[in-house]
Amino acid sequence: MSLKVIFTWWNRQTFGTFLKTLFTGIFVGKDELGNKYYKNKNNQRWVVYAHNVEATKITSDWYLWMHHTIDKIPEKKNNQKYSWQKKHVENKTGTTERYYPTKIKKNESKKKYKTWK
Repeated sequence: MSLKVIFTWWNRQTFGTFLKTLFTGIFVGKDELGNKYYKNKNNQRWVVYAHNVEATKITSDWYLWMHHTIDKIPEKKNNQKYSWQKKHVENKTGTTERYYPTKIKKNESKKKYKTWK
């Protein structure tokens, strides 16, 4: 374990979380992004992120498990249930991959309806 893990919370986990995981953590599973999920005897649940700490890196199945909505541990084979579902992507705000809407041309009307007069 490096010194930056001990003194910074944004690198995977804090020192306190490391000790909690070491002494009371029961490994439950791992998602496709590499995040590891743990619980203890009191049914407290937590995640150790694979890289930088970002809450939007938790997939929807594991989110439900983390917040005690479901008790069944998500399975890996259920990654894509329907053909119309997209793969989970973390929040890209503040990065170069952010969503940026296309600009509306000046001649093009913003309204799709006519207002009453």
